[in-house]
Amino acid sequence: MSSSKEQLNGAQALIRTLEVLGVEYIFGYSGGAVIPIFDAIVTTRTPIKLIATRHEQGALHMADGYARATGRPGVALVTSGPGAGNAITGLMTAHMDSVPLILISGQQITSMLGLDAFQETDVINLSMPVVKHSYQILSADSVPETVHRAFKVATSGRPGPVVIDIPKDISAAPCGASIYDTASEPEPAQTAKPPDMAAMARAITKANRPVILAGQGVLISSATELLRSFAIDNNIPVITTLLGKGAFDETHELSLGMLGMHGTAYANFVVQETDCLINIGSRFDDRIVGDTEKFARQATICHIDIDASEINKMVTADHAIVSDAKVALSELSRIVQPKTRTAWLNRIHRLKQQYPLRYDENDKLTQQQVIAALHDLTDGTAVVTTDVGQHQMWAAQFYKTRHARNWLSSGGAGTMGFGMPAAIGAQLGRPDDMVISISGDGGFQMTEYELATAAVHKLPIKIIILDNKYLGMVRQWQEIFYDNRESGVALEGNPDFCKLAEAYGIKTFHITEPNSTESTLKEALAYTRGPVVVWCEVAKSDNVYPMIPAGLSYDHMLLEAPTTAITKPTGST
Repeated sequence: MSSSKEQLNGAQALIRTLEVLGVEYIFGYSGGAVIPIFDAIVTTRTPIKLIATRHEQGALHMADGYARATGRPGVALVTSGPGAGNAITGLMTAHMDSVPLILISGQQITSMLGLDAFQETDVINLSMPVVKHSYQILSADSVPETVHRAFKVATSGRPGPVVIDIPKDISAAPCGASIYDTASEPEPAQTAKPPDMAAMARAITKANRPVILAGQGVLISSATELLRSFAIDNNIPVITTLLGKGAFDETHELSLGMLGMHGTAYANFVVQETDCLINIGSRFDDRIVGDTEKFARQATICHIDIDASEINKMVTADHAIVSDAKVALSELSRIVQPKTRTAWLNRIHRLKQQYPLRYDENDKLTQQQVIAALHDLTDGTAVVTTDVGQHQMWAAQFYKTRHARNWLSSGGAGTMGFGMPAAIGAQLGRPDDMVISISGDGGFQMTEYELATAAVHKLPIKIIILDNKYLGMVRQWQEIFYDNRESGVALEGNPDFCKLAEAYGIKTFHITEPNSTESTLKEALAYTRGPVVVWCEVAKSDNVYPMIPAGLSYDHMLLEAPTTAITKPTGST
């Protein structure tokens, strides 16, 4: 970094401030309104590395994957107009999943604002529903302060994405302000009221059949070790949400995997039987709760969340604490009285034996077999990213995540095309770890152009394409709820994915038979000279079970294909 006395323009001050904040990468796509900022990356000789992507959505997902895998904010840079518009899906994905992300967008010059000038877009209002906060900078001297503020907002409390919109004349104007944070204030500690904590502790101590529901808040607050100790010391089994995978080692005997619509049967049965459900860092989303009136109906509900707006939003809590998960767990660990709970743990052991996850092993390659093989070959320690759909649910079921920040998946937004770009960001953030992207053929084709980015940077990501030539989850719903009337789900015209990847100079493998799965995956995982694509042609019409139809209670869980038609609750999706 050069001397703080150098004369900087707004764009150079932006880059220097990002250096002060420890930014490693900027994921971006250039354009007219951001030329001064891209130029500043060169003129400042910054150590920050620019990752030039093939699309703005890809840039946002890369920044998102970097943030989820490292715990540090991801940074994306796009131009005005369609550049900012293309970033909205990435912002929405990060916002729904509480991911700290900074989007820097270029803008028309200030004298043209509001005049419908070329590529002018009101980014502030366009992004408002899908960000934590937005800033438009109208003075070059305010660039450093705004950037520092944006990072604080993105990372404090419940994290989320923040937009910084910079008109081109502002990024080109002289900046005389300090690049350092001159108004730093310590964040107030998130602490619970002692009476609330004591009441929750008494409820947990009293319970004979408690269960912990661990959400992403445990990961965000780096509370995984505390959670492990608390669960083991008190003999309390742990269920995780989709985004909470990795908060507790899923190979541990106390782990019940994921719950909800496509959770494990034994986790769902436990929710029905528990007398105390301890939710730590989960927002009780609809895919977990189903019928709110019948959810965990025998249980005392304890809810810990850093966001007060989530308390009593979906499920009414008997005991609620607004707190950082790490702070709350630390205090609970001190005051909850240990208990053996032998009968409860024996009951759970029997449920696991009676309702294991399973799949048919026959002469047709299945997605479950590929994912189970990936788990076995990596011992559950790889960083795994997914797209959205059937493969995502099977990956959540059969890839048992052992460590924090090793499971990256679009939860709330359900964004197809997330997996492969997110894997690029994760691999850059964690270069020494194995990163595996698991995608369906539908989701992969939404952002397949980022194969170029992976190839250019020779990133050793393993890109697994599970090709059933369908939008599988939609087809499953059409089969179960719409008398098997298929509409808009057959992916006719899929490419030869090996030839596609080879056009980018990427190493490829092709699996069509079950008996070659393990050996081929083993060879692909060992390849480290750049990205590798494994094209798996899998069974077309498998369905994901267990399944709780949307809006219905856990009493309606399907363990296999229904023999009679099911009426879908009105308005459910």
